Amino acid sequence: MATRISIDPITRIEGHLRIDVEVENGKVTKAWSSGQMWRGVELILLGRDPRDAWAITQRICGVCTTVHAITSVRSIENALNLEIPLNAQYIRNMIMTAHAVHDHIVHFYHLSALDWVDVVSALKADPVKTAQLAESLSDWDGNSRHVMIETQNRLKAFVGSGQLGVFANGYWGHPAMKLSPEVNLLAVAHYLQALDVQRYANKIVSTLGSKTPHIQNMAVGGVSNPIATDSQSVLSVERLLLIKEMIDKVGAFIRNCYLVDVAAVGAFYADWTGIGQGITDYLAVPDVPMDSKGTQFMMPGGYIKGGDLASYKPITSFGDPYFRDGVAESVKHSWYNYQQPGALHPWKGETKPNYTDFQDGGKYSWVKAPTFYGKPAQVGPLAQVLCGVAAGHQPTIGYLNKVVDTVSSLAGTKIPLTALHSTIGRHAARAVRCGVMYECLQANWQALMENLAKGDTKTFNKPVFPKSEIMGVGFHEAPRGVLSHWSVIKEGKISNYQAVVPTTWNAAPRNEEDAIGPYEAALLGTPVADPERPLEVLRTVHSFDPCLACAVHLTDTEHKKVVTVKVL
Repeated sequence: MATRISIDPITRIEGHLRIDVEVENGKVTKAWSSGQMWRGVELILLGRDPRDAWAITQRICGVCTTVHAITSVRSIENALNLEIPLNAQYIRNMIMTAHAVHDHIVHFYHLSALDWVDVVSALKADPVKTAQLAESLSDWDGNSRHVMIETQNRLKAFVGSGQLGVFANGYWGHPAMKLSPEVNLLAVAHYLQALDVQRYANKIVSTLGSKTPHIQNMAVGGVSNPIATDSQSVLSVERLLLIKEMIDKVGAFIRNCYLVDVAAVGAFYADWTGIGQGITDYLAVPDVPMDSKGTQFMMPGGYIKGGDLASYKPITSFGDPYFRDGVAESVKHSWYNYQQPGALHPWKGETKPNYTDFQDGGKYSWVKAPTFYGKPAQVGPLAQVLCGVAAGHQPTIGYLNKVVDTVSSLAGTKIPLTALHSTIGRHAARAVRCGVMYECLQANWQALMENLAKGDTKTFNKPVFPKSEIMGVGFHEAPRGVLSHWSVIKEGKISNYQAVVPTTWNAAPRNEEDAIGPYEAALLGTPVADPERPLEVLRTVHSFDPCLACAVHLTDTEHKKVVTVKVL
């Protein structure tokens, strides 16, 4: 007999995601992914000046802010066929790569690690042995005996106070927890250290973007950062040197802690390379443009069918017809109505809510169901890493080999590339992606400095809007995967706007053909040792890093007022 489990919300932050599963003979046999909020941002944008869209869309989420700002201006620029000054590209690239590095570090240590790390077990650890283990893995200066003793004492004081905070509701002592007390203590130490390190990445974003969250320097046509080599009131060489110092600090943590910790967790939980595979059609887009037209990228993107890297088909430019023509969204199982049956291309997309309550075989989510040429696709760091390998992208291959070699050494057996198609594989891919984004951040800092040395300080090209109807698509490989904004502009005003975000792809309900989405597919076959404490379900869903605030949003159903803005 099947047992029904409902976890609501399953997300720790970033919106409300409900997951329902049926468990039979200790494994998940059915799954439903349900977004529990409604996004109304598309309606807010109707009739507005396209130059304002970036400032509004980044309010979709309080975490995924820069990604929406950048994708929005790209959408409008694509509609105008507008080129971007090189300095603006480099500054945007630094913002988005620093944001990605911040996001990946926070995801692993602060949003997902507690699915694998037993904090209570760390109280039993021998801190001397923990330090010896840590120092055998890397030369990170936070791995000393003194640090491990101090960390354990801090943890004892924290637990002794009774104010457990984020540690209060963990599944401590769960039979699926496998790490030794010493490895658990090491993970807790790095958890605490990551709180400090992530601040450096965030400071890079705020230095370039004027604030964070919700940067202030985006503009259709470039960025608003004035550049001068001899002024303290603008983006100066002194500030850029400060940014370089913070880049180096973040990079040291990624190399010596993040990549190593993910490999260690992967080795101890090697059985999880056979769990959570789900959909193996992968979609990623190219990013980190290094020219003014968006045709040359540091990061490749494309589509992989059925996990077969030989099937890789690249996406080569902003506005690439292969991507542009392949995306559609279905609402057959979502709480919306379309005027006609069938999926719609985003330029024809509609946002008309129709709540029916949760129906297992009907409508059950505020998330739409995107497809790529009629099929669901998994997006995110795993898709990007696999596309990178298929494209022969050397930084991706280098970081991936480092992680796989470390896992293989710790596990005592060679780990194949196919192990990435799994719950633990998504974590490994995210660490690889973090390392690659760190290198992109470094490279764009250097490119900006070299371009300034040539005397080029231009950061903006003025947009001019025709009265005729134009359409644009902007895309970005955000921390959680493919993000695209689709704009229709008529007489200089927005007449339609749709955001198709990474979590919409991955958290999608069943589509027009009743095919299940990536979360639902990945959960099938997941073992559940204790239905009262479904830790295993959390592990697989959290490996995607859900952001339901991006996938859906909230509105006032009683007063029908979406937003009120007062200009002072």
